[in-house]
Amino acid sequence: MASGTNGNGNGRAAAVGRERGVLVVGGGMAGISAAIEAAEAGSDVYVVEQGPSLGGRVAQLHQYFPKLCPPYCGLEINFRRIRSDHRHFKVFTLASLEGVSGSVGDYEATIRLDPRYVIADRCIACNRCAEVCPVERPNAFNYGLDTTKAAYLPNSMAFPMKYVIDGGACVGAACNQCAEVCPTDAIDLSMTAKTVTLKVGAIVLATGWKPYDANRLTILGFAEHRDVVSNVQFERLAAVDGPTCGRIVRPSDGREAKRVAFVQCAGSRDVNHLPYCSSICCLSSIKEATYVRTQYPDSEVFVFYIDIRAPGRNEDFYHRIRADEGVHFIKGKVAKVLADPAGTGDLVVEADDMLSGAKRRVNVDMVVLATGMQPSLAGAAPIPGLPVEFDEYGFALENRAAGVFVAGVAHRPADVVTTVRDATGAALKAIHATV
Repeated sequence: MASGTNGNGNGRAAAVGRERGVLVVGGGMAGISAAIEAAEAGSDVYVVEQGPSLGGRVAQLHQYFPKLCPPYCGLEINFRRIRSDHRHFKVFTLASLEGVSGSVGDYEATIRLDPRYVIADRCIACNRCAEVCPVERPNAFNYGLDTTKAAYLPNSMAFPMKYVIDGGACVGAACNQCAEVCPTDAIDLSMTAKTVTLKVGAIVLATGWKPYDANRLTILGFAEHRDVVSNVQFERLAAVDGPTCGRIVRPSDGREAKRVAFVQCAGSRDVNHLPYCSSICCLSSIKEATYVRTQYPDSEVFVFYIDIRAPGRNEDFYHRIRADEGVHFIKGKVAKVLADPAGTGDLVVEADDMLSGAKRRVNVDMVVLATGMQPSLAGAAPIPGLPVEFDEYGFALENRAAGVFVAGVAHRPADVVTTVRDATGAALKAIHATV
């Protein structure tokens, strides 16, 4: 696959004995962006993604801010770019980086490939395996708000558009119904994990983020009340391919959620949880307020905040939403969320209103917690041989001398636009490290 130039158009040959390939760890927006830029510049690129498809957290959003367009507007363009430059791409899904040896220009990476139980080249995404599968599993794409069969398509726009079987849920050959109905003999329940080794010159770490565990926010009622949801779950409730087909309703009883409270800094800027600001939570909640107001014109939204942070051009977006009479901004820390003692089925949000000095009690149908962004590698075991250090919160630090670069939220909290710019820079630095 390797090209004879350094990819910048000047035809300069790569240094003798140096690998020109780039390993990108993570297949979300940062990883995809870095991989495409490196490949289109002429580098061979290997993408390692632990999930069954590419897209990461962005694929799970309902809309971007501030344009409020669906995320697949951007993702599909990138998927098309991958298809058109397939000579330089190798994508591994259900894969993880097991270890690294060597140095810049001469790395050997060991990749673990977990079984898909579906032969991807044969799968035609006909859904027959899912139709006969008797086993249900929590749907991780919808953050556990519904279920799929053990044989499932990761999402409606999955790339690759191939089914996968959850080995932890599937009963295996004792059932075998999926294999019996598959028209292309794509099911292989005897698949086992395997490893491959890759020779690369540089590494881009784009491992992304995970939502902070809302179960730890006991005073905010996430574990106690079904109608207290996280911001990422709310994105799926609003999405047309989500568990309610885009209807914003209470998980407990399906009632329309017309009075919704958004609780900012849920676990962020808190010495007991995440001491840092996650950067995008304010704008995410403001965006999600538009979902409610658009779907239910007679709705009311309450945003409980410490400070509103909407840098750059996003300030205009914030002021536009603030001008909506149906959206109420309350500066104050939420003390607790509880069931209405009057037995209405509502939730009651109690908070101190810092501007008026009064205590506020607001009855709502649903509470949305703006949980922070935590790096995916926080708390994970170190990857043997990977020459990278992490800060006290688990964010990775670039090691330019070693040819290891970091992109997106693996490095710091960021929105999608910043992540794409960051990934482009990481790709450029990785290319230079290999020549």
